[in-house]
Amino acid sequence: MGMSTAARAKFSALAVAIAATYGVESARQEFNVTPTHAQTLNEKITLSSSFLQRINVIPVSEIKGEKVMIGVSGTVTGRTNTTTTDREARNVLGLDGQPYELFKTDSDVALKYATIDAWAKFPNFPQRYSAAVLKQIALDRIMIGWNGTSVAATTDREANPRLQDVNKGWLQIAREQAPQQVMAQGSKVAGKIQIGATGDYKNLDALVFDVSLMIDEEFRDGGDLVAIVGRELLAHEKGKLYAAQGDTPTEKERIELAQVIDTYGGLPTYTCPHFPGKGVVVTSFDNLSIYFQDSSWRRHIQENPKRDQVEDYNSRNEGYVIEQLGKFAAIEADNVEFV
Repeated sequence: MGMSTAARAKFSALAVAIAATYGVESARQEFNVTPTHAQTLNEKITLSSSFLQRINVIPVSEIKGEKVMIGVSGTVTGRTNTTTTDREARNVLGLDGQPYELFKTDSDVALKYATIDAWAKFPNFPQRYSAAVLKQIALDRIMIGWNGTSVAATTDREANPRLQDVNKGWLQIAREQAPQQVMAQGSKVAGKIQIGATGDYKNLDALVFDVSLMIDEEFRDGGDLVAIVGRELLAHEKGKLYAAQGDTPTEKERIELAQVIDTYGGLPTYTCPHFPGKGVVVTSFDNLSIYFQDSSWRRHIQENPKRDQVEDYNSRNEGYVIEQLGKFAAIEADNVEFV
């Protein structure tokens, strides 16, 4: 079954709108997105996610290279008696010396003719469609950032539903480049991090505090560290509080209003989409980056009547970066158990 007349008109309008946006004659053949347009497209993706707005999403020109957002580690202020000694500038940038690397990343969307038919009544169909695609690309970027472990030549969505094989995310980068910054076990049971009365940590507060001590000392007092905590850990902690206070309605209400997640281990605490349920990461938001090559973005939209759908192909070179490895500490979420 082909597209209805109304749906075809909408699809044609979408193709024309995409072509106009990118300054090309037609979107129905593959075209290169200019760096300026790639940056605009990337900004729209970023704006669709509050988490991506907090971190760095940066255009770069090379597939491999030195990190862009290096912060300063160590002190730079002092005094020199220039009568006897030359002043010396301290190099405190890029101390871990780890470069970034980008990999080809595809975000390909199929839109069934029936869906276009259903949306045909909306006058702003191109805007609705674009917003839906950009939002999903944003969520996929976050999922890969927290779950990615490898870069497969051909990815397998069934075997890796959290997109583990699309790219190496922040946790995997820490495992490979700074394994001392990733806690894999406590002191009581090999291969386990136990939380509870008889465990390594009595509660989430103690665990987060211990993880924060894994941050290199020069970064601990910067005032910008946060704890990102998985929803299972937060739910478990909240459940314990309810169990302890549940017989007192006023106490239960107070817990609910306080949301219980404001601070753990002395750090502002957040959670975000697709973060491991029992995970903990301590870092600053501006220490997490996604780099994309601004000249690598490609786009192509086409009809596929064999599948009764329209296909929208997007690709770019993309990668994940921890700007300063010493400012990132985490636990292996899969090793956490409650006791």
